[in-house]
Amino acid sequence: MAQPGECIAVVGATGSGKTTISNLLGRFYDIDRGEILFDDIPRQKFELGFLRGQIGIVQQDVFLFSDSIRNNISLYNDSITDKEIEEAAKFIGAHNFILQLPGGYDFNVRERGNMLSAGQRQMIAFLRAYVHKPAILVLDEATSSIDTETEQLIQSATEKITKNRTSFIIAHRLATIQKASRILLIEDGKIMENDTLANLLSKDGPFKILYEQQFLVDEHSS
Repeated sequence: MAQPGECIAVVGATGSGKTTISNLLGRFYDIDRGEILFDDIPRQKFELGFLRGQIGIVQQDVFLFSDSIRNNISLYNDSITDKEIEEAAKFIGAHNFILQLPGGYDFNVRERGNMLSAGQRQMIAFLRAYVHKPAILVLDEATSSIDTETEQLIQSATEKITKNRTSFIIAHRLATIQKASRILLIEDGKIMENDTLANLLSKDGPFKILYEQQFLVDEHSS
């Protein structure tokens, strides 16, 4: 059970079922048994559009439309003003790089955002999630193919947009799990361990093995 405002890191080997969690929350998959509750209400009781409107998902493969940065953030939602977009960009740390582009917020990123770097595309996706004010955030942290400076910006943005918001972060880097309030270890679609980082490292369980084999190795090699 996730408490309101809690940030939960989800870890596990490739194919263990981490990303399936976000698909289940948004009801992209139905379930054969058990139930998923939001405020003690089964997810199927909510109208699908309303449910998905409460969940912001930033995936590893960010999809941007061939359109302006402004429209890629607002998704043509008239209730989101230009001022809100720019204030959010300043808060997250994307405003300066956007202003450096020809046309600033009106810059056309082209199909799938090909005119931007991987890190810039992810920052736009963070902004999109933030300005729509979802009750729940699901972030698939993808920092393996970007430079160190951009990674630091994304880590900072992650901390800011998850603050006081129920969040699930599919964690690939040590910095994320260190700042999470709780960690779920997934193996073959099952939750094997569920505890704080300190408690998980205090015992010789499967998380500690993963931590030593993946997270510490990745951190030392980066």
